[in-house]
Amino acid sequence: MKTKCRMFQFQSSRSLLQQGSSLVTALIFLMLITVLVLSASEHSLLQERMAGSLRNAQQARMSAETALRGAEYKIWWMAGQPATHLHCLEGSISHDDGCVIYRPTSAPYQANGAVTVFQSAQGWLPNIGIAYTGPGRSGYTSDGGQPTAALAKNPVYIIEDLGSEQSSGTNELHESGNTGPNNNGTDQLDVHMYRITARATGGNPNVVSVVQSTFDAPVSY
Repeated sequence: MKTKCRMFQFQSSRSLLQQGSSLVTALIFLMLITVLVLSASEHSLLQERMAGSLRNAQQARMSAETALRGAEYKIWWMAGQPATHLHCLEGSISHDDGCVIYRPTSAPYQANGAVTVFQSAQGWLPNIGIAYTGPGRSGYTSDGGQPTAALAKNPVYIIEDLGSEQSSGTNELHESGNTGPNNNGTDQLDVHMYRITARATGGNPNVVSVVQSTFDAPVSY
């Protein structure tokens, strides 16, 4: 009887060792699976953030381009209206049209001037430029039907009057075209060059796009 008890005890100890080894192996596999799941989750979150950033950047760029087209249309529409023109100011940006006369040595073009800051600042600027709210004047900051398409801010723009087009070879600003040396002379149109700068955000106000275009249009007096 003593011998049998010893054999039973030996078998019981070996069984416990096998169970402990299986438990350790299971725990190791569980840890590996947990690490893989966490890694996959972090990768998915990273992909989601990247997709969101790309979407915001695309929204900001399209919004800024929309503001450019809106400002260009405004200039062209005014060109066809007798005695209707932009209120471009010397030394400051007008509050009704967002227009300033280009003078490189004037205050708006200094290092901390309004035009320089508007064209080069990294973040959003709340107090410079004219907000573009679209043809319906309803803006782009809310959309009940598509809330994910709403922008954090309405795009804004400024317009610089670069002056009359001049013929090639003059010392003033000029652009190739058919205005010739008699621009603004008798029976000639006074065609001006305008530089438009627009700033816009996506759904995230920290994503800002800045775009620029030049546009020619006759000036009505």
